[in-house]
Amino acid sequence: MAKKHKHEEHENHERWVISYADLLTLLFAVFVVLYASGRVDTNKLAQASESMRWALHFKGEGGIQKLAIFRGPPTEGGCVTNLGTMPAGAPTQKKLIEETRRRLEKALKPFILRQEKNPSVTVEVENGKVRLRLSAHRFFDPASAALRPEALAVLDAIADELTKTDQLIRVEGHTDDGAISSTRYRNNWDLSAARAATVVSYLEQGHEISALRLVAAGLGASHPLVSNDTPDNRELNRRIEIVLEIPPQDPRAYESSAP
Repeated sequence: MAKKHKHEEHENHERWVISYADLLTLLFAVFVVLYASGRVDTNKLAQASESMRWALHFKGEGGIQKLAIFRGPPTEGGCVTNLGTMPAGAPTQKKLIEETRRRLEKALKPFILRQEKNPSVTVEVENGKVRLRLSAHRFFDPASAALRPEALAVLDAIADELTKTDQLIRVEGHTDDGAISSTRYRNNWDLSAARAATVVSYLEQGHEISALRLVAAGLGASHPLVSNDTPDNRELNRRIEIVLEIPPQDPRAYESSAP
């Protein structure tokens, strides 16, 4: 009887495929976990950023012109490298800001004396805001927070335009760094706050602008336009500023159509 020959087993050279597949599966799982943990709720981020913008919108603070918002729908994730990029509504915001500036300049044209070195009223666009600067020496007596009668016509013209919007209105009082001689106000902080409050009160009571839209701030001599080294510069720094801001993510135009 013939003996059966035992065949030798061949070595499996494809055994590495199993380990490689396991490695790919583990890598896929790692990247899925990293992606899921890196997703950002941009809706909440926009709300928090908006709150900080209103709280920190003193000059030079807060970075109002660059709202921290991601591109794309609010439900999508994003990357922190997108912070500070201009949102999709920026062109609309610029258009509305320019329209606001044009309307205010038209309403204030009779009061803007361009031949003066220091005009009583100026309208500027700065960092996504429309800023009206009112020279304090035209609106108040020295060391006083009572409006002069000739100032009321200017505030009336401004208020007529502000009533056509629903944005926040911030009124800032500014002084130079000189000491005041007054028994009513202790220092420039008190005087600037009182002047801002006087303008806010007139806008609310005289033109029925909602108090929820109005903010009064006395900044004293802390935000000068120029150095207080000459009488002309001191006069420039003594001012009231009315600031109107149109947020990029929620621009709202005038209720009435443009002429």
